[in-house]
Amino acid sequence: MIKLKEKIEKVAPELKKELGVKNAIALPRLVKVVVNSGTGKAKDKKRNEVVESRLAKITGQKPAPRGAKKSIASFKVREGDVVGYAVTLRGPRMYSFLDLLLNVAIPRIRDFKGYDPKIVDQVGNLTLPIKEHTVFPQTADEELRDVFGLAITIVTTAKDKKSALAFFKAIGFPFKKR
Repeated sequence: MIKLKEKIEKVAPELKKELGVKNAIALPRLVKVVVNSGTGKAKDKKRNEVVESRLAKITGQKPAPRGAKKSIASFKVREGDVVGYAVTLRGPRMYSFLDLLLNVAIPRIRDFKGYDPKIVDQVGNLTLPIKEHTVFPQTADEELRDVFGLAITIVTTAKDKKSALAFFKAIGFPFKKR
């Protein structure tokens, strides 16, 4: 299932030429993938459980709860109430998740025309918005009533936006043509 790691090794010589790097160690590498999802309502225990269980199915790892940083009276949220979940993936799980994301989940997104290159930040990290978690095959069809979105952040060792964009294009991320 770790086809992505092999692909990165294949495109390394081309990427070295494109970026003008002599040493292969100076090329951008994947560090981690962080999958975040907000639950929307802090007091809704059922919704929190649904988001937690589905994130665990999608990523293959138990999500960590994220508490509110501040109390907001108008939203009836106290400091520390669970308002979302996050999963940090490294190593083989990271590569298999990204392989699943690139080859299965992104092609299943409705009306998808490619991501804007602006989603790569100045430090070289990529944050993908996924509107519906149902694009992942681990979610069954009967679970369609509680649909939630995800934010997937891919952290790299790239020094700048240009090298990060070249790296992501080389491994197969679909960007819009300008």
